Amino acid sequence: MSRRALVTGITGQDGYYLADLLLKQGYSVFGMLRPELRQDFSRIGPLEDRLSLVVADLRDRQSVLELVERVAPDEIYNLAGNSFVPDSWQEPIEAGDVMGLGVVRLLEAIRTTNPAIRFLQVGSSEMFGQVDEEPQNERTPFRPRTPYGAAKVFAANAVANFRRHHGLFACTAIAFTHESPLRNKRFVVRKVTDAAARIKLGLQDKLVLGNMDAARDWGFAGDYVRAMWMMLQRDAADDFVVATGEKHTVRRLVEQAFGHVGLDWQTHVEVDPQFFRPEDSTTLRGDIRKAQAELGWSPEVHFDGLVRMMVDADLERVRAETT
Repeated sequence: MSRRALVTGITGQDGYYLADLLLKQGYSVFGMLRPELRQDFSRIGPLEDRLSLVVADLRDRQSVLELVERVAPDEIYNLAGNSFVPDSWQEPIEAGDVMGLGVVRLLEAIRTTNPAIRFLQVGSSEMFGQVDEEPQNERTPFRPRTPYGAAKVFAANAVANFRRHHGLFACTAIAFTHESPLRNKRFVVRKVTDAAARIKLGLQDKLVLGNMDAARDWGFAGDYVRAMWMMLQRDAADDFVVATGEKHTVRRLVEQAFGHVGLDWQTHVEVDPQFFRPEDSTTLRGDIRKAQAELGWSPEVHFDGLVRMMVDADLERVRAETT
C-alpha cells in the first residue's frame, strides 16, 4: 500500500513542488485547504486530478484533530502560512495563530492520534533575524525581528520540545529564501524576472526597486522540498538548515535577469527609497554542511540558472497572455 502524506499549504509554491515529488515517489497525497472560499488553485492545477484535497483550519484544534484522524497520514509536511514577511506586521495575531499555535495543534493531533506519524515543519531564515555571525547553522541563536520570524521560532521550539518530551519524529527545515517560476510577483526575484520579460516584449518601460545592495541566500524551491522529504526518511529526527551557502545582491539579480534577455538594466531600473525595508539584513547566508554530510543533499540549481529559468518562464507566460 502506498504511503500517505498530508501537505498543508498545498496551493503555494512549495506545495506544488513537494506534491509533485511525493506523487513521483508513489505517495497518496492529501492537500489541506483553508476553509476560506477564495483560494488560488492555479499552481496545483496540473496535479489536481491526482491529489485528494481536504479542508481544515489550523486555527481550530478540533478541525486539525479531525483532519489527522480522517487522512491517517504516514507523514505530514506543514507548509501553511503567509510567506510574505511584511504582511505579518499587518496581521501579527493571525501569523502567530497559524504559524505558531497551528504547529502545536498539529503536533498534539499527532501525539493523540498516532505518534508514529512523521512531521516536517518548514522554518525560515527569518528566525535568525539580526545575526552576529555568518553563515548561520543549526546552532546559531534565533533573534527574529518580525512577527513572521517570531512565529516560526515558536513553532521550531515546539517541534524540538515535542521531539524530546514525547518522542515524536518531528523536524524543522530552516529554509532560506527559495524561488521558482511559481513565486508570487510580490517577491523581489519574481518581480524582477517578470519585469525583464515585459520590458523585453515592449509591455513595460521601467522597474522600480528598493535597496540594490540587499543580499539574500536564494535557492530553488524544487531543491528545497527534496531536502524536506529526505529529512523524514532518516532513522532519527533532526533539524537542518536548507540553503545554498551563497548570497547575491539584488543588483546581481537584476544584472542576470536583464542580461539574459539582452537588455541594459541601468536603462530600465529606478531606485526608490520608499521600497527600502528597515529590517533588511544583508548577513543571512546558510551553512549547509550538516545537510550535505548527514542527508547527502546539495542544491542542484544555482543562482544564475534559477534566474534564467524564471525569466524564460515569464517570457512564455507573458507571450501567452498577449496572444
